[in-house]
Amino acid sequence: MRHYEVIFLVHPDQSEQVPAMVDRYRALLESNGGTIHRFEDWGRRQMAYMIEKVYKAHYVLMNIECDGNTLTELNSMFKFSDAVIRNLVVATEAEPWSAMTETLLMYAARSDHLENTIRPALAAGDWVVCDRFADSSRAYQGAGGGVAQDFIEQIDAAVVADDQPDLTLVFDLPVEVGLERAFGRGLFETRFESKGLAFHQRLREGFLRIVETNPDRCVRIDAVGDLDTVEERVWRAVQARVL
Repeated sequence: MRHYEVIFLVHPDQSEQVPAMVDRYRALLESNGGTIHRFEDWGRRQMAYMIEKVYKAHYVLMNIECDGNTLTELNSMFKFSDAVIRNLVVATEAEPWSAMTETLLMYAARSDHLENTIRPALAAGDWVVCDRFADSSRAYQGAGGGVAQDFIEQIDAAVVADDQPDLTLVFDLPVEVGLERAFGRGLFETRFESKGLAFHQRLREGFLRIVETNPDRCVRIDAVGDLDTVEERVWRAVQARVL
């Protein structure tokens, strides 16, 4: 048997079904020798993106232990439930790589991205926008994973060299809100996003230190608010720095 974190989102109009649903899932697990180790009912919450034409969902988390066949049956119950609008199952297993190995892998990928995409675009006079870049390694593997910042800077100097960003926008918001948004849009990255609140608090603090020590290229964006509000803050920063 293995341990899994299970999150499922219930349509807000069917919140009253949650207790009965959990009872059914518990009965399935226990009848096959499994168990629910932890159960959290987070109630109705706003989602970052609309799913099935709704902006809110009832969030439920379960930490379970079961075998593969039971997990398959549980996923089938989610799939064919009219009430469940999205679900996620994360296997809670040992980390596949150390933070040091992650750093080397990230910079190998970054080097390839620079050589094949970014530098040719810059040479052609194009603007390049990246969702994440070297500061993510400084935060995730450095502040979060404990890799020495001096080591990361040495690799960055060799890989990124003079092709540093002209502007870096750091979207900042409370850790709990950020994780909730990640669940809501259904793009929950299991290796990083499942590392817990303490890890993500270190990430936030790491990103804020990057902003503080690099004021010429970094701008903190208050990401609390709706999409239109945050977008307006982004454009103000872009217009002030590069337009």
